[in-house]
Amino acid sequence: MIQRRSRPEGASAYTRPARALANRCGKLSILAVAALALAGCGYNLVGRASNIPEDVRKVYIETLENETTRLQVEQILTGAITDELVTRRRFEVSNDIGDADAILRGKVVSFTVRPLTFDADGLADNFEISITADMRFERQPALGEDEGEVLWSNARYLFREDYPLEEADATYFDRENVAIRKTSIRFANTMVTDLLEGF
Repeated sequence: MIQRRSRPEGASAYTRPARALANRCGKLSILAVAALALAGCGYNLVGRASNIPEDVRKVYIETLENETTRLQVEQILTGAITDELVTRRRFEVSNDIGDADAILRGKVVSFTVRPLTFDADGLADNFEISITADMRFERQPALGEDEGEVLWSNARYLFREDYPLEEADATYFDRENVAIRKTSIRFANTMVTDLLEGF
């Protein structure tokens, strides 16, 4: 005959399923508290509606300033940002600063390109590209004022990405430029997304 052991006095009344349920509930409570804490700190959830007021439709994009030694990087990034804003269809890019509702301006603070791997000919085929920019999106200043309301800004906007390249017949310099141009497109994509979502 199999005898069941009685539970000693003072032992927990939780069964294993009950303990598992309690653990899950505890974890959910912690996640809920964390979400509330992030909301209180000013973080926004991905997928929220645009953070920019609806009356801001026309945007003038100033050519970024270049504080690095890399020539033309400001033109490449400015072009990529312009193309991204046009693609989103949220804004109309204006060529006249006086006709714009808002102005996007900034400067490239640092820009580095580092080869990570090389092919059999000794040419780099994978680069790490790091971009730091000081970006500012503000309303058109009112008459008589020098600055408008800041709608979004990030003084240390950092973007870093590894970019593998497969153009075996290009020189090292050409390969590097291709990587820079491709990476600038993804920089513009993430920056505009953060601008719209308020990050």
